[in-house]
Amino acid sequence: MVDLDSEVPPLPPRYRFRDLLLGEQGWQSDDRVQVEFYMNENTFKERLKLFFIKNQRSSLRIRLFNFSLKLLSCFLYIIRVLLDDPTQGHGWSPIIWVNRSLPLWGLQVSVALISLFETLLLSYLSYKGNIWEQILRIPFLLEIINAVPFVITIFWPVLRNLFIPVFLNCWLAKHALENMINDLHRAIQRTQSAMFNQVLILISTLLCLIFTCICGIQHLERAGNRLTLFDSLYFCIVTFSTVGFGDVTPKIWPSKLLVVIMICVALVVLPIQFEQLAYLWMERQKSGGNYSRHRAQTEKHVVLCVSSLKIDLLMDFLNEFYAHPRLQDYYVVILCPTEMDAQVRRVLQIPMWSQRVIYLQGSALKDQDLLRAKMDDAEACFILSSRCEVDRTAADHQTILRAWAVKDFAPNCPLYVQILKPENKFHIKFADHVVCEEEFKYAMLALNCICPATSTLITLLVHTSRGQESQQSPEQWQKMYGRCSGNEVYHINLEESTFFAEYEGKSFTYASFHAHKKFGVCLIAVRKEDNKNILLNPGPRYIMSSTDICFYINITKEENSAFKNQEKHRKRHESKLSYHGASRLPVHSIIASMGTVAIDLQDTGCRTSSGPTLALPSEGGKEGRRPSIAPVLEVADSSSLQTCDLLSDQSEDETTPSDDEVSAGLEYAKGYPPYSPYIGSSPTFCHLLHEKVPFCCLRLDKGCQHNYYEDAKAYGFKNKLIIVAAETAGNGLYNFIVPLRAYYRPKKELNPIVLLLDNPPDMHFLDAICWFPMVYYMVGSIDNLDDLLRCGVTFAANMVVVDKESTMSAEEDYMADAKTIVNVQTLFRLFSSLSIITELTHPANMRFMQFRAKDCYSLALSKLEKKEREKGSNLAFMFRLPFAAGRVFSISMLDTLLYQSFVKDYMISITRLLLGLDTTPGSGFLCSMKITEEDLWIRTYARLYQKLCSSTGDIPIGVYRTESQKLTTSESQISISVEEWEDTKDTREHFNYRSNHRNSTSSDQSDHPLLRRKSMQWARRLSRRVPRHSGKTAEKISQQRMNLYRRSERQELAELVKNRMKHLGLSPAGYDEMNDHQNTLSYILINPSPDTRLELNDIVYLIRPDPLAYVPNTAPSRKDSFYNTVGQDTREETQL
Repeated sequence: MVDLDSEVPPLPPRYRFRDLLLGEQGWQSDDRVQVEFYMNENTFKERLKLFFIKNQRSSLRIRLFNFSLKLLSCFLYIIRVLLDDPTQGHGWSPIIWVNRSLPLWGLQVSVALISLFETLLLSYLSYKGNIWEQILRIPFLLEIINAVPFVITIFWPVLRNLFIPVFLNCWLAKHALENMINDLHRAIQRTQSAMFNQVLILISTLLCLIFTCICGIQHLERAGNRLTLFDSLYFCIVTFSTVGFGDVTPKIWPSKLLVVIMICVALVVLPIQFEQLAYLWMERQKSGGNYSRHRAQTEKHVVLCVSSLKIDLLMDFLNEFYAHPRLQDYYVVILCPTEMDAQVRRVLQIPMWSQRVIYLQGSALKDQDLLRAKMDDAEACFILSSRCEVDRTAADHQTILRAWAVKDFAPNCPLYVQILKPENKFHIKFADHVVCEEEFKYAMLALNCICPATSTLITLLVHTSRGQESQQSPEQWQKMYGRCSGNEVYHINLEESTFFAEYEGKSFTYASFHAHKKFGVCLIAVRKEDNKNILLNPGPRYIMSSTDICFYINITKEENSAFKNQEKHRKRHESKLSYHGASRLPVHSIIASMGTVAIDLQDTGCRTSSGPTLALPSEGGKEGRRPSIAPVLEVADSSSLQTCDLLSDQSEDETTPSDDEVSAGLEYAKGYPPYSPYIGSSPTFCHLLHEKVPFCCLRLDKGCQHNYYEDAKAYGFKNKLIIVAAETAGNGLYNFIVPLRAYYRPKKELNPIVLLLDNPPDMHFLDAICWFPMVYYMVGSIDNLDDLLRCGVTFAANMVVVDKESTMSAEEDYMADAKTIVNVQTLFRLFSSLSIITELTHPANMRFMQFRAKDCYSLALSKLEKKEREKGSNLAFMFRLPFAAGRVFSISMLDTLLYQSFVKDYMISITRLLLGLDTTPGSGFLCSMKITEEDLWIRTYARLYQKLCSSTGDIPIGVYRTESQKLTTSESQISISVEEWEDTKDTREHFNYRSNHRNSTSSDQSDHPLLRRKSMQWARRLSRRVPRHSGKTAEKISQQRMNLYRRSERQELAELVKNRMKHLGLSPAGYDEMNDHQNTLSYILINPSPDTRLELNDIVYLIRPDPLAYVPNTAPSRKDSFYNTVGQDTREETQL
């Protein structure tokens, strides 16, 4: 075996101790060869070149010294002119000879020798084989003209007073200055703007021209007018400025020739310099220049990074960002790789924005551009995705790279990132705030199906408004809707709050009710000081602490409010200012004055209770006594509190399932979905199946070996369908299903979900949805009537139309929604009673939803929108009926959620909790209840608030109200009957036809077209020319013709749908029952005043406590399951 120690080579000489003692002598006996590299740089020429040219700092010093020499030579020339006496000599001799003193001559000779030596040395070092290239350079020729004559005077003293044009050294000084600036840029590793260089060159060129002309005219006129330097300066300025007074003029031809030459040079050189300067100025205007370091350190600014800047996005950002008073002194720096378009340029020229907004053309991936934007000094960086891209995944990739680049360049800068697809969200988990568009979009559309107009509710909450929209309108609903739209979410520490300080040590429900009763504010959430999680309505068992952060809904935050007690109320109720029992509080009438808004919040006193439930209490004592409501207890009492324990096994309808459920295998379990389609989804407790459904059974329109159903009707669903029309089954669609299958949704109220997809879904998506009950998909399009009928549109509760990614980009931006709008309008005509929820790319296109060309009421709302936009409202589109009713939604309206999080860092968390995207233990959820006739005894919103808080612990946050649309007589309601064109018709028949025509569906609002009238006249004339038939045949033809004339557009559409249903083998019975509900309008009242009257069919938004928070640790479980199945659910609606 080889000895490994003998194979180890000895240490190098430098590491041996004997070499440290003997020095270099130890290297004599070594076989190693020392190699020296870069030997060519050790020559004398290379070392000189390194010092004078290559080395940045040393060459900068050399050029600075050279520049100083040239300036010194020009200064010595001026001294010589001032000391010279031009009266000596006659003729041309004063031009050739001058009077130069010996000391001055010595200084000029010294400067000339040094300059000549430096020039020759640099020419030698720059020599590359062509000597004429070095000699014929203009700087070299000027140096020879100015320096060689002085060297000759050393050896020939007679020529000591010979005139030498030393003033030409100004051009050499200009050349040295340009080289010096270039070396300066290289030395300090910073590139100053090209504008600075060009301005410097222009100024130096102009000064050199003027200085050369001054000195040349002064010297040549020694033989003429004998001008001084000042006279020559005066003449040059007057001449170059094209004024030309004529009081000073050259007398001899050489000076005149010099003036002509200088003017010609100026006419050629200066325009070129100005042209380059103008070009650079225009380029700088496009790129935006720089944001100075001094401004960045003394002022606060945020950076907005976008792929392309559109005017809508810019105005949404600016209006929302500057809506907060404390942000008025901030500056916005926009960093965008594209050139500013005309609309954005016009807006940024408005004085209000030109002083605040700075546009920089550049990329966030370049450190130079991030340095221009002073990203390291920015207060925040907003990175927005381009949602109009055809490839949204590529747009997300660009956003991710921008976020990484900013984080690498400025690690301490807070990041606010907008991402499009949820599967890309985990790449930017390091960002401070992230909004995933598809997550929010699908969750909001899902909640719209069970809590009407959730999208409008969230949109109004995340927009900044003062609640002054449409306050001058004669419509009462517009006043209420506009005033309540000003409510937003605010926060305050409990011990510092006037609203909530007195409720320390009391239950959350007690604090919420009494704060609303006294101040009109709605307490919805709380956060402990030592916990980052926000709890929505933690319930009556949560005790308020002084360090808690309270989140409430109000017109304005408490810091902007002034509280005043009305003297007359204080005197009138002086005897009631003490507590009476556990629930009595002082009676106040408080005016909250918010800036220019003053709202009188009336107090509602507590009534005595007679029952703990929401049911109508039995009346005792005097007849006609108003029913009373139980008080809200300071501390929860389990004996009187009716909790919604969804996990208890006391639900009769679930502990004993029906025979139909058992036979159909519809008994569900509760648990966490075992498979998520993307990383980063929040686990949600849901209704699940015990076993996953085979993929073949998920296909709605095709039978398989497990079932033979081929359409939605065959399944015999008990609840109405929810149909989602989308282009592809993206991972975001998973967030549509989860809120509709959450554990707190009653099992008997689960709606079947049908996904109508243009493209077949992927296997991993089917793997995620196969665990959810009653979820199906079908490949089809809303363009095809047969596909709509197969998926069960005739008995669907809601139809959700998602904007297609392939149509989001168009040559004309606002045309991106054209296909979606026309398809929805077709659905609107074919299925008038169907509740259609549509997503659009541009909010401005909301006015085309359910479009009625001749509807005077819609035209009036259009005028109202224009007025609100002129007043500067951020929510001008809020009065459009489809938006107010929650039937249309644009994801771009949620951009303000990201902007608001800069001031309110909790807004994204609260919105995710409301939408069910996040589930925090102990946090409540959003649901709704409907006011029926049995509930009208409660009468006011304040009494409803008390009833809910005292019984179930629910917190109401708003009301969704539907009213009959009171329309004036308009063209849309006037129908021209066919009988008006007939010669002789019966009066009774005429009246019946008009009545039937008025009672038809919405399609009648467009009247009979003129073409149909003309065709009827033509048919009548044609029938008159034809001989009349006698008998039943002629009568039958006439009757068919009249039936065709009288058939309305609505009847034609209904006939079309019925024929297609018969062709597909579907029963048209369900379609006959569809009624038209278009003469109603719906709107939202967020946190209405306590004295708001409840109306029939009002839907109240509730934040219900988490039922899991009240379950003990030893809670019994239901049937054993591999996903930890527990509990049962109760009904979602509160029984009043």
